[in-house]
Amino acid sequence: MAMKTYRTYPNDTSPVIRWNQVFFVLTLLCGAIIMASCETDLAEVDRIATIQAEEPVDISLGVSIVFSDSAQVKAKMTAPEMRHYNVDEPYYEFQKGVLIIFYDENSVETQRITSDYAIQKEVEELTEFRGNVVITRADGSVIKTEELIHDQKKNTFYNHVSITAYFKDGSNMRGDSFSSNGDFTDVNVENSTALYFIEEGQGPTFK
Repeated sequence: MAMKTYRTYPNDTSPVIRWNQVFFVLTLLCGAIIMASCETDLAEVDRIATIQAEEPVDISLGVSIVFSDSAQVKAKMTAPEMRHYNVDEPYYEFQKGVLIIFYDENSVETQRITSDYAIQKEVEELTEFRGNVVITRADGSVIKTEELIHDQKKNTFYNHVSITAYFKDGSNMRGDSFSSNGDFTDVNVENSTALYFIEEGQGPTFK
């Protein structure tokens, strides 16, 4: 079944217009503060305009995207900024970080992924997360790494750098790299070492 993607953006995607709407009301109360805010927004608008003039890119701010299949929400993504590069092999770039929350058939959160940077390559159907990548599972386990790649065709995750996994019982595991199915229920860690907590009487005894 084809995956449908619904993108929603703030009602007003132009910061300068947003500030102009409140400028008249607030000027008499705090003119100096509003002036500083307007200058900041204008600088942001100028920055985006400059980038778009120099590169084949569309920039959206305050992005929220819902991924659904047969009216069932599968995931939600939010990002401060999203760039779409209209080149021969188009791609989306999230230079200011991204958050993706996944849901089960009952709309209950199963896991979430955050990272400082992400890029989605449309032709290759690959999404790469980089920098402070954190995978948080509903069972309380957490995986931290600096790289995570999602193969959209196979619905698998993998990476090529070290990872550390933390579990709810206080144990943890480290490895050189890992691969996993789409919902992180079958994770394979390469060259792993682990620290487990064993209750008294459950492990070997030494006298």
